[in-house]
Amino acid sequence: MMTERTEVQVRPGVEGDLKALTDIYNHYVRETPITFDTSVFTPEERRPWLLSHPEDGPYLLKVAADADSQEILGYATSSPFRAKPAYATSVEVTVYLAPHSPGGRGLGTLLYEALFESLAAEDVHRAYAGIAQPNEASRRLHERFGFRHVGTYREVGRKFGRYWDVAWYEKDL
Repeated sequence: MMTERTEVQVRPGVEGDLKALTDIYNHYVRETPITFDTSVFTPEERRPWLLSHPEDGPYLLKVAADADSQEILGYATSSPFRAKPAYATSVEVTVYLAPHSPGGRGLGTLLYEALFESLAAEDVHRAYAGIAQPNEASRRLHERFGFRHVGTYREVGRKFGRYWDVAWYEKDL
């Protein structure tokens, strides 16, 4: 468990992080409506996702790791917003924290700071974030970074036997 004195290193994600990143994501698949994936992944199934986030370009993967143990504490990504070419200057961003990483310690902030600093050098015009509702911590994080609510898709996803809304947020880059 992270303590107040834990030093955190934020760096690009690498192949060696794949198992830990998959474990973090699978927690959210199994336990929460935060992702609308409904089946867990093996690291090998997640490899294309990892490889779609190179160290340069607009589609990035930033990892927060304990500076001493190198344990992965969370990650942030920028990914294509939509597949059509005219959307190329828009990205969708997200943050996932390891379930044992207590919220309120600033990991999401550290990850987004590194992500947006890297995106500043890219040809990206807007960032979007879809937040399954309710998720007050994610709303606060995104608003802290200048995102504004642009609309909500009502009952757009079904998971755990119920429908979930997704609020969409936008940020100028």
